[in-house]
Amino acid sequence: MAKLLTPDICVIGAGSGGLSVAAAAAAFGVDVVLIEKGLMGGDCLNYGCVPSKALLAAAKAAAGNRNQDRFGIHSQGLDIDFAKANDHVRSVIAAIEPHDSQERFEGLGVTVLRDEARFTDEMTVEVGDFRIKARRFVVATGSTALVPPIPGLDEVPYLINETLFELRETPKHLAIIGGGPIGLEMAQAHRRLGAQVTVFEAAKALGKDDPELAGIVIESLRDEGIEILEETAVERVEQAGEGVRVLARTADGTAVETEASHLLVAAGRAPNVENLGLDEAGIKFDRRGIEVDQGLRTTNRRVYAIGDVAGGLQFTHVAGYQAGLVIRSILFRMPVKMNNTLVPWVTYTSPELGHIGMTVTEAKRAYSGAVKVLTAEYAGNDRAQAEGATKGRLKLIVGPGGRLAGADIVGAQAGEILNLLSLALSKKMKMKDLAGFIAPYPTLGELVRRAAISYYADMPKKVWLRSLLAILRKFG
Repeated sequence: MAKLLTPDICVIGAGSGGLSVAAAAAAFGVDVVLIEKGLMGGDCLNYGCVPSKALLAAAKAAAGNRNQDRFGIHSQGLDIDFAKANDHVRSVIAAIEPHDSQERFEGLGVTVLRDEARFTDEMTVEVGDFRIKARRFVVATGSTALVPPIPGLDEVPYLINETLFELRETPKHLAIIGGGPIGLEMAQAHRRLGAQVTVFEAAKALGKDDPELAGIVIESLRDEGIEILEETAVERVEQAGEGVRVLARTADGTAVETEASHLLVAAGRAPNVENLGLDEAGIKFDRRGIEVDQGLRTTNRRVYAIGDVAGGLQFTHVAGYQAGLVIRSILFRMPVKMNNTLVPWVTYTSPELGHIGMTVTEAKRAYSGAVKVLTAEYAGNDRAQAEGATKGRLKLIVGPGGRLAGADIVGAQAGEILNLLSLALSKKMKMKDLAGFIAPYPTLGELVRRAAISYYADMPKKVWLRSLLAILRKFG
């Protein structure tokens, strides 16, 4: 007979979102059951953000050794040990694992069950030898790589993010289906570590980002020798010796044929909704994920869904943000509302590409065209010049009254600069705030101040204001 557990909260999924809910609830002394059928830490730790950034770090080191002539440093050749780069990936995961481990969470007072969970009715979950009737449930099962129905794909070996980091040798030629952030990050990483790389993208690469700034990234990757075929749909793949042959067609009908030693599928993500018993629980879902309201509740009011499984923006930091909202709702009965405009995202190529808030088009629609776009070039930044990182641009999207509405940035450390802009947007700051803070010199963060100062370029009529702006332009 199954053992009955009656916690306050039952969390299904021990990825970023689920772990955050469990840890926060346990900190308040709440009885929590956490269920995970796979690895603790979920996709981010084991197959996603952590290993990909670790591999990118190894690739950046390789690229740095190649491009030092301008600094008077001449290397006599480069020997890349791909297996050791993979060891670095493994070591980074191992260093973070204890924070996400079953032992740590049990030490926090959480009951951790390592098995598959399934709803049997609207208020009961079964997992192994246990039946769980909780006051509230949180589904945080994440997503897996979407494998498109390309003819022949099921007949050839291919990689997804869950298997890519098992490689111990540099692929001779890596073909990638998908020109989004994952596809291009891994394209650059493997190119810098010695592979030939071809990327197939049916639409536009980095299509969710500012087209002009995305173009700077794409140009940089092509300059490194990566072949990026945009508006080129893969029609079929087939075995070619020990590798694969990719057959594609461009928008104008031109046939493209490429043979590669390895194939990576990076064509998006699919929510993990299978075998959860969602129908039995009265929870609506479709191929995009579980249906939730603005407070992240499902159609079963006892159940919340967060992270990738809830559809929408699929980032680790979104799952963490949503976990905080759910905790406020469950423990403190506070009204909460998901605000997508506060969510930043970054593609960690070199140069990095980041965005937060409204796009220019969205802002013009929201404010009836009363929008200014302010820019600052990396080439005009002293720190960028000193480090030879002058390829880049910052855009501030400004609404009525000088309030920040959004931002796009491409260039070195774009993600770090985006931290400041994320704070500014969340606190509804105006250009006077961003023009008035003191930035240490020389830093890339001065780009924000320089762009904000330009908001007042055509406004001053008073002599003192003109003088102030002249000083700011000279020393800002």
